[in-house]
Amino acid sequence: MSLLTYSGITTKVRAMESRLFTEAQFREMAALEDVHSAADYLKQQPAYAGIFSGLDDSMLHRGNIERLLTLSLYRDFASLYRFGGLKQRRFLDLYFMHYEIDIMKRALRHVYSKQPAEMDLSEFREFFEKHSSIDLVALSQSESLEEFLSSLKGSIYYDLLTGLAEDGKCSSFDYELQLDLFYFKSLWKIKNKILSKKELKILDECFGSKIDLLNIQWMYRSTQYYHLPAADIYSLLIPVRYRLKPEQITRMAEASTKEEFLAAATQTAYGNMANTFLQENPDADGLYRRIMARIYSTAGRKNPYSIAILNSYLFFKEREMHRIITILEGIRYGLSASEIEGLAAKQ
Repeated sequence: MSLLTYSGITTKVRAMESRLFTEAQFREMAALEDVHSAADYLKQQPAYAGIFSGLDDSMLHRGNIERLLTLSLYRDFASLYRFGGLKQRRFLDLYFMHYEIDIMKRALRHVYSKQPAEMDLSEFREFFEKHSSIDLVALSQSESLEEFLSSLKGSIYYDLLTGLAEDGKCSSFDYELQLDLFYFKSLWKIKNKILSKKELKILDECFGSKIDLLNIQWMYRSTQYYHLPAADIYSLLIPVRYRLKPEQITRMAEASTKEEFLAAATQTAYGNMANTFLQENPDADGLYRRIMARIYSTAGRKNPYSIAILNSYLFFKEREMHRIITILEGIRYGLSASEIEGLAAKQ
């Protein structure tokens, strides 16, 4: 059944995977001397040739390049959606919440930064009109919190965020946190209704591990950078546990030193992978991304005729986008190739 259901879309994903960057290509790009050369390099790659073909030197700033890379990601999603059957589309509808929340976070940052520059989301409009109830034009033109909230009317996010706004003392961080908590709680609940038992097991590994690792990452930042009390840390965690035990969370949330935190992290279910990566670089942010890459890669490889193949591809396509942006910024600021490679590997 899985073979029949997924044979066509698995073949399509394999073809799309062949256009993802290899590690050698990331290294080649990191060694380029300027952003113009990097843009030319992207124009030569099958996945980006069409999108970057009309880009001239006057458009080589981060905003434009990030917009085009995001457009490439959305086009891949749309292509998979068109090709998918009912079962795959139900999963992709759930996955799409991630893109909605990412766009809302960007709009919130513009509102709170008080920057007059309008967000250019025009190229995403057609894509969002097909998959979302959010008014993307109104969202992109929001200059105040009231306008931002008004643009969400009719969406599942309106009541959530207007309720928060009534407090009157919320920052961009508070809104973004609520969106993240809503997304992961919704994801964890809805997946049980749309996936088979076998697919649930596969997706639980990916999404459950992601939630655990995001909580570990947040606890690391809270204890090492923000020095928050444990009570505040607990209140900000995603209220879902997959493999983390309560006592392990307590040890990490109450760790007083970096060494104590990392020692506690290596005692979790992610300990073997954590030990391997931490020996190379004791950095929790990089640890999260590298472990997730390992989990998603394994899930896609072991379960090619399942929802894992879509989930894995979209994860790695988005990771590629962030790595390319990091490389371009590193080139722009004159970092060495090895420094750029190190930063990109953490994405």
